[in-house]
Amino acid sequence: MESTVEQKLKSVYELQMIHTKVDKIRTIRGELPMEVRDLEDEVEGLETRINKLKEELDDLNHSIQTRKTNIKDALAQIKKYEVQLENVKNNREYEALTKEIEIQGLDIQVSEKKIKEAGFEIKSKEEHLEASNLHLEERKKDLQIKKEELEGIISETQKEEDALLEKAGLAEQGIEDRLLGAYTKLRSNVKNGLAVVTIERDSCSGCFNKIPPQRQADIRQRKKIIVCEHCGRILVDEALVQEVAEV
Repeated sequence: MESTVEQKLKSVYELQMIHTKVDKIRTIRGELPMEVRDLEDEVEGLETRINKLKEELDDLNHSIQTRKTNIKDALAQIKKYEVQLENVKNNREYEALTKEIEIQGLDIQVSEKKIKEAGFEIKSKEEHLEASNLHLEERKKDLQIKKEELEGIISETQKEEDALLEKAGLAEQGIEDRLLGAYTKLRSNVKNGLAVVTIERDSCSGCFNKIPPQRQADIRQRKKIIVCEHCGRILVDEALVQEVAEV
């Protein structure tokens, strides 16, 4: 048997009442869930930055070791060439060996310069790493405090919220899909989550715009579902609200 318009209005208003209670519970939690998520993202970002700094430091230290090995090899080459110089037979051999010694000397200078530059960079990154680690520890402590605060509030309200959500699920089963879809869409589009509102002082209690007397009379008759011309919310009369509250 199809529900009357009045039954539909009562059902959707009952659902609104349940959802409003859920919204109030979630309001108690305030911005805490968002703060926890933001802190989690910040901690993750800091950990990523620290890992990258550690990798960069490893690369720099490896490059220093490679340069030191190059210097050692170059010195060995110079020593070898210097021994060979003692046995040169002509100017051509002498010039060739002298050139090789010069090249190895330049390579040593380049490596020493790169080692010095890497040393400065390591010092800078180590300071950055230390500051990042300190910041990470602070943010982890802040996150732990916020999590404990949120868990405390959730533990106090979760049972009630679960019961209300279960009740809302049952209430939704008694509302036709088209009306439920419109209600759900309205709730998601308004800040306070109120998709079904009453008339207060001849105005929509959702957007506070005036409602003409004839339209108010039509709402009281409950012959059709009427929405606010300004905000689109479903309108119900005060008497219906009272009847639902008494059930």
